[in-house]
Amino acid sequence: MVVVGGDAGGMTAAAVARRRRSEAELEIVAFERTPHTSYSACGIPYLVGGVVTDPATLIARSPEVHRDRGLDVRTGHDVVGIDLDRREIAVVADGAQRREHFDSLLIATGAHPVRPRLPGIESRNVFGLQTLADGLAIRHVLDEEQPAHAVIVGGGYIGLEMAEALVARGVKVAVVEAVGQPMATLDPDMGALVADALRGIGVDLHLGVPVDGFESGTDGAVRAVRLGDASLPADLVVLGLGVRPASDLARDAGIDIGGSGGIVADTAMRTSAEGVWAAGDCVEVRHRVSGHTMAIALGTYANRQGRVAGITMTGGAAEFPGVIGTAIAKICAYEVARTGLHEEDARRAGFDPVSARIESTTRAAYFPGAQPMTVKAIADRRTGRLLGGQIVGKDGAAKRIDVMATGIWNDMTAEEFAMLDLSYAPPFGPVWDPVALAARKVADLVEQ
Repeated sequence: MVVVGGDAGGMTAAAVARRRRSEAELEIVAFERTPHTSYSACGIPYLVGGVVTDPATLIARSPEVHRDRGLDVRTGHDVVGIDLDRREIAVVADGAQRREHFDSLLIATGAHPVRPRLPGIESRNVFGLQTLADGLAIRHVLDEEQPAHAVIVGGGYIGLEMAEALVARGVKVAVVEAVGQPMATLDPDMGALVADALRGIGVDLHLGVPVDGFESGTDGAVRAVRLGDASLPADLVVLGLGVRPASDLARDAGIDIGGSGGIVADTAMRTSAEGVWAAGDCVEVRHRVSGHTMAIALGTYANRQGRVAGITMTGGAAEFPGVIGTAIAKICAYEVARTGLHEEDARRAGFDPVSARIESTTRAAYFPGAQPMTVKAIADRRTGRLLGGQIVGKDGAAKRIDVMATGIWNDMTAEEFAMLDLSYAPPFGPVWDPVALAARKVADLVEQ
């Protein structure tokens, strides 16, 4: 069994396969082009910002730990080709290329940061942020060069987490987002709350403005980001424009690629090629509410897909049931979370969405420590089905999104969700929990 990619999807599959098959029964070899395996990419902004000080704490299992558990992990090995007819991969290591045989193959190549072809984008200190090595490189620049100005290009989760991290390091930060709001996965009214939070810590927001290019100095390092006729000073640039599936290896081998650019895999994580599986950010997934396929890069999905692949590659039965896009982040003093569809997504999926937004608190309003929170619920006008939820609030707010995700996952109506038997005590929330209150309000808008 050969695994291409040594992070969440790949190494989860390898570990599960090893538990199911001994070393005498199955040789498992994993190839990873970087020095690191099984690390938390989601923790990288906190490493940059100094909340996490030791990079080693982000590594769940090092190559050495995997080897001790019976996995032949080879770091610094870049797989550059797959020959399905000969059942071989081409691997480059130490400047030399060789071929390795496989009986079964898992492609877990992850995703690449989006790097638009703009003038000056190859300037020094313009970083994507996808690997632990990227995070360490940014931290090195902060420690050694002490940049005064940073520009984040893109207002998604990682970009905004990085903005907060850089503010914490004493850097003056600007965020440039081509659309009119940060966090385009939220509806505009909820995204506006995030924008207010960013401005509150001194982030300079440029919304609805595209980046035209980057200017560098005589030393090759970035000095400014161009926005039409204007420019922003920048000693450091982080590209937070999202990622695209790293599916080129599969495409070149003739394996089916979906409209999102991700590898097409069935619920058992099998690809269109016999004896080849795929897992993680390189894979196209099905949204359980819209029915559409898409590429969503989340470690939660990669780990679950890896588990399914590890089972099915060793003869067992397991299925990956799809996604609903549940995500959560801490942005400045606010917690931000979403699940399911936002309003425009719902329209595109053929629903007739109605929405309701409520203001509440994380505890009973009179209880010490109560923090404000805003909850939005979206339902289908015709059926009452709960389609999506969004939360922006302070400490203790955002994890309530998991309750909404459970309801959406199980096709509950807003009325059913509003009547859930949720816990109550003043230290934990109001008598009507905010998510139930939002569901109650949107249920009143559904056709009777």
